[in-house]
Amino acid sequence: MRRLFSTFAHGPPGVGLLLMRFVAGIALIAHEGTALRSGPSIAAAILHGLFASIGLLLLVGLWTPIVGGLVAIIALWNALSNSADPWICIMLATLGAALALLGPGAWSLDARLFGWKRFEIRDRKSEDAPPF
Repeated sequence: MRRLFSTFAHGPPGVGLLLMRFVAGIALIAHEGTALRSGPSIAAAILHGLFASIGLLLLVGLWTPIVGGLVAIIALWNALSNSADPWICIMLATLGAALALLGPGAWSLDARLFGWKRFEIRDRKSEDAPPF
């Protein structure tokens, strides 16, 4: 993940990415939860459960570039295959593509797991000399 992003955005851009992840994740979970309540077949229920778990990964910010790309592909597929209400799918596809390109931000599991670490290195001269 570190190779994909030089830094994980802090401050207002990081908050913006957090809000984008929350909106996309909650919308995907709600959309797939509504589809699961309609009583689909077993194969369709497995797919809807998989899509809801992708929304959960996006919500917490884990593997965001990969998950964002999957969200964009899934949402475009849903927008083209279902003619009822394509606008929620178009919004999800746009948010997924933007998150795949921009990254997860500082408040994500990606930043905690794959971000830059800071190590404190003490100066040896400031320590007491060993008694010889």
